[in-house]
Amino acid sequence: MLDEAKARTRLLQAQMKDRKIRKAVFTDESSIAYLAGFWGYLGIEFGRPTMLIVDADGEPTVITPLMESEMVSAMTWVDDVQTWEDMGQRSWGRALAETLGDNPQDIWIEKPTVPALVRNHLDDTYPGVPLRDISPVLGAMRMIKTPFEISIMKEAGQIAGAMMAAAHDSLREGAREYESALAVIEAGSHKAAGFLTDRGWDRFVSPMIHNLQILQSGKNTSMVHQRASVKPYERFDPVYFCFCNMAQFKQYKLGFDRMFHIDDIRDKDRDVQQAAIDAQQAAIAAIRPGVKAEDVAAAANDVYRERGYETGYRTGRSIGVAYLEAPELKAGDKTILQPGMTFAVDGGISVNGETAGRIGDSIVVTETGADYITHYPREILLSKS
Repeated sequence: MLDEAKARTRLLQAQMKDRKIRKAVFTDESSIAYLAGFWGYLGIEFGRPTMLIVDADGEPTVITPLMESEMVSAMTWVDDVQTWEDMGQRSWGRALAETLGDNPQDIWIEKPTVPALVRNHLDDTYPGVPLRDISPVLGAMRMIKTPFEISIMKEAGQIAGAMMAAAHDSLREGAREYESALAVIEAGSHKAAGFLTDRGWDRFVSPMIHNLQILQSGKNTSMVHQRASVKPYERFDPVYFCFCNMAQFKQYKLGFDRMFHIDDIRDKDRDVQQAAIDAQQAAIAAIRPGVKAEDVAAAANDVYRERGYETGYRTGRSIGVAYLEAPELKAGDKTILQPGMTFAVDGGISVNGETAGRIGDSIVVTETGADYITHYPREILLSKS
């Protein structure tokens, strides 16, 4: 992992030189993990920023809270780890100023994601100094995954498969949504633990599956992103599981969704779910190198129209160390697909107040089409008991 992170940073430095970018400040957790190989647990929501400063001509610098510095130093390949403290003269602003140097001509930051705390500090401390956006440079690098990255994502796919199997096994009339969520967490955590050791860099990776389970059942399935509640399942209930904020491993995040039905399925629910499945499958069949991202979405939208449905969802999003990367599979995105790109590809229909049909998988673009990263039957699924 750290060798890969170091190689990415060297590639970024070469691109910065070509563009005459002297230094860039990275504040997004996913970018720091991608380049430096570590992530902290005291995020900006605690008012404690961690930053990575990449110098085109020198070694990078990490700026992190003193209380996390021992862990960060052990996790990253970067040698220069500068610390800051909540009190006294050694603030993060002072550490950043020492790294940027006197009178910078411009400052390159991740404009779309820079925390307001950091942006306001830069505006106040360096009035008149242009703030430029490094995001497109790193974003272009992140579009294409290496074989090593894809191997991690496939491990995440196996973890996600164990989670979905546990979700399926948990379904029965009278069981409650939160009980399914607990089963998912346990199964995913056990599976993730099997890929880890307690040595080296691995020891910093927690196998624990976390975040609130996106789960709706019955008529609530039309609400898309409700969390698991104490609602009991009833016969004929559609039940929707979304793992898009849970199916992740070593910072690589997947998309993965399935819809189940308790005991049996009504005709209306079957029609909606089958349309979602067919739309997703049409999109995946359209994926291959040379195709525009928007054309993949068009293949799914043709199915929706043929079946008499409309959807407000994009067909897919690029995935990696962030939940959302570029490009997206939606109208207007003319990015040409290339081998090594990875996407979450969805089929989704909501009939407000009644029902829904949904399915989602993660795939990698190959030389000839697409391979699945996530695996579970792509068909009408009923509870097992």
